Amino acid sequence: MARHRLDASPETVHWGYFDSSLQPVLTIASGDTVDVSCVSGRDAALPPPESGLAIPPALAAINETLAPELGAHILTGPIAIEGAEPGDMLEVRIEAIRPGADWGFCLVRPLSGTLPEDFPLSRVLHIPVDRARNTCRLPWGTELPLRPFFGVMGVAPPPAYGRIASNPPREHAGNLDNKELVAGSTLFLPVWVPGAKFSVGDGHGVQGDGEVCLTALEMCLDGTLTFILHKKQGSAPLLSFPRAETPTHYISMGLNEDLDLAMKQALREMIAFIASRSNLSPLDAYQLCSLAVDFHVTQTVNGIKGVHGMLRKDLL
Repeated sequence: MARHRLDASPETVHWGYFDSSLQPVLTIASGDTVDVSCVSGRDAALPPPESGLAIPPALAAINETLAPELGAHILTGPIAIEGAEPGDMLEVRIEAIRPGADWGFCLVRPLSGTLPEDFPLSRVLHIPVDRARNTCRLPWGTELPLRPFFGVMGVAPPPAYGRIASNPPREHAGNLDNKELVAGSTLFLPVWVPGAKFSVGDGHGVQGDGEVCLTALEMCLDGTLTFILHKKQGSAPLLSFPRAETPTHYISMGLNEDLDLAMKQALREMIAFIASRSNLSPLDAYQLCSLAVDFHVTQTVNGIKGVHGMLRKDLL
C-alpha cells in the first residue's frame, strides 16, 4: 500500500463535467492512500484585492488557464484504480479533510436555488475562516463551526452518457452535497468504467441540509482518501447506486428531479440494504425504517434533488 499526492493544477483538474473518456492523472493500487488538494471558485466569486484574503496560486492558475464547461465544479482527477472493472465496487475512506484557504464564499444567483422567485438577484459573501479555531464568521457576526466535506465525489459515469455536467448527481455519485461525508466516513460507489476514474472537488466548509440558497461555504480543501476495490463475484454488480456510512450510521441515498421520488428511492435503497445485511424480510425492513431511520433532504438546488436515510449501526 502506497501513499500518493495529487495537487490541483491546470493539468490535474477538469472543470464542470464528468466524462468516462477522460484519461487518469494518477493511477493507484487498491489499498493506496492519496493526499489530494481541491480548489473552488471562478473569477466572479473570488475575493477582491482590498479584502486581504489570499487566493491560492493553484486556483488563480486554473482560472487563468481553464474555463468551466457544462457545470460549476473544479474537480481534481480522475484517479484510476488498477484492476477496477464495471460491476465492481469502490470503497472510498475519507481519512481527513483540512481547509486549504482562509476564506470561502456563499453565492445567490438569479434563476437558481430553492426560492429563485423570491430572490432574483446576485450576491457573493466572502467569509473569513479561522483555521486555528476551525470556525468561520458571517458578515453579520454569526460564527459557525466548520464541518468540512467534499460536495463532489464520484467515479466516471456510464460511457453511454458521454460528457455530462457536474451539477446533477447521478448513479456515479458526483455532486451529492451530503454533509455527513466528513472525515471518518466512507463512500461506496458502483464502478462503471475500467479504472473507475474517481474525481473529487466542490469543497464545503459547512452546509445545512438542503443547501437552499444554491451554495454552502464553498472553499478550497485538502483531503486524505484511501481507496479499496471490491471485485464482483459472477456477473451481478456488487452495487448499483451510491451508499455511505459514518462511524455511527449507515446511509442510503435517493436522487430524482421529484423530491417525492428521491425519497422513495432512498427508502427502497435502505430497505434493500437492511434485508441484505440481516434476516429481516423487506416488509420487516420497511417497518423498521418507519420506526428508526431518519430521512433528510440532502439538497434541493442541483436540478436532481437528494434525500438520504440514516440508520444507527447498533440497530442492525
